[in-house]
Formats: sequence, C-alpha cells, structure tokens
Amino acid sequence: MSELSTQSMPTRSVRLNRLSKTVMVGSLGVFGLLVALNNITDYGSNYEFVRHVLSMDTTFPGNSLRWRAISVPLLWHIFYVLIIGAEFATGALFSFAAWKMAKAINMASPAFRAAHTLVPVATAVGFLIWFFGFSVVGGEWFAMWQSHSWNGQEAAFRFFMTMLGVCIFTQQKE
Repeated sequence: MSELSTQSMPTRSVRLNRLSKTVMVGSLGVFGLLVALNNITDYGSNYEFVRHVLSMDTTFPGNSLRWRAISVPLLWHIFYVLIIGAEFATGALFSFAAWKMAKAINMASPAFRAAHTLVPVATAVGFLIWFFGFSVVGGEWFAMWQSHSWNGQEAAFRFFMTMLGVCIFTQQKE
C-alpha cells in the first residue's frame, strides 16, 4: 500500500465507533419497517387506536374540545394509511442510511460522513410521525392524553427520543 492510502484508513477504534453507529441506525431502520409491517398485517388492532383517538370517544366526559373529533370512518382510514406510510418511510430511510454506512466503514472519514447524511432526514420523518403526529396532533389536538385506554404518547416519546439520540451520536466527529 502507498503511504497515502494507509493514512486514509481508519483506526480500529474509529471502525468500531462507525460499526456501533451503523448498528444503531440499522436497528432504527428495522424498527420503522417492523412497525409498518405490523400495522399492515394486523391492520385492525392499531386502526382501533386511530379510530378512538380521532373520535375522542375515550376523553374526559364533558370535554369541551370534543368539537375537534372526527367521526368519519374514511378519514380514520386515511389518517392510518398516512401513519403507516410515514413509519415505512422512516424505516426505509434509516435502513438505506445503515446500508450506505456499512459500505463506508473502512473508508476515509469524508466517505463515511457522506454515508450518514440520510440519518437526519430519517430522524426528521420519524420525528414528524412520533412527535408531531402522536404528541401534537394526537396528544394535544385530539386530547389523547385524557384517554387511559388509547394514549400512545409515552411510547411515541421513547421512539423519537431514541431517534434523536442516535442522530446526534452519528453526527459527532470521529
């Protein structure tokens, strides 16, 4: 090997760091794809969740926010399909980023940095669905926080905080 190619080879500790970043990003990819697959193959289970949240039928009795409720089944299905699509997009983006990162683990730093540029994009899509969708729209607009049976805010919080943590970690300099 020439001296130049030896200098651009990452050290063992850098490769291990890159491997851990890649595994974390890949895990998020599998997570997003698995959530989407579960919602497709067991459509009815989480459709009920969406139906109850949008119809606001399990919020506090006498809730003055109930004017926001959506009671049209077609709209429940449209919301649910949009959720599944965003979950799939999140999983696909994280998976593609992990694949690119895996190919670049042994390359020079600029190549690895370029490989993980999709991680913030995947994180943004995941953040939109699990923070904006579940916390803002579901939690606040449809008062999901009032439901003891159909409140997904805690789980959604774990999901988007994990994505944010992995995104921050992958963007750190080597």
